[in-house]
Amino acid sequence: MVPPARWASLCLLMVALSTVAADWRAELPTAQPLGAGDFTWFGVRLYSARLWTVGPVQDWNQPFALELRYHRSLSKETLVDASLAEIRRLNANITPQQRAAWSKALEGAFVDVRPGMRITGVHLPGQGARFYVDGTLSQVIADPEFSRAFFAIWLDPRARDPQLRQRLLGRAGNDRGT
Repeated sequence: MVPPARWASLCLLMVALSTVAADWRAELPTAQPLGAGDFTWFGVRLYSARLWTVGPVQDWNQPFALELRYHRSLSKETLVDASLAEIRRLNANITPQQRAAWSKALEGAFVDVRPGMRITGVHLPGQGARFYVDGTLSQVIADPEFSRAFFAIWLDPRARDPQLRQRLLGRAGNDRGT
């Protein structure tokens, strides 16, 4: 028989290990990569993106994940500001209250990134979004409007980088097989 103190320690260890292992893939266990590509700004590669879907196409009514692997160091403030600027560019009708709430939510989701770090956002239709930093849950945003507006940065036909959008959607050759 296992002594109670040892049993409690084993249980805590199992819980800790399951938490570490439970990254975004636990949300979408059947997801497969649909497409991938790099985002560059004035010739500098900032990140590689990969879109994971549960079906053969990206569908706003199905969950999906967008994984960004960074190639440059960027501050959390830069990531939040750039995300909000693109959301505003694509959605001129967001309210000041939404903008403030979404800014606060993104500040909780993002961190200062270094080369090799990954931030993965998971779109959950009707629920919102979840963000993972290097596989660890960083923020749950229970706002379906936010989720749609955020992922539109890459997936809307008016996305800033239409070639990256096409690659993510699996409609063009992937540039590096990332």
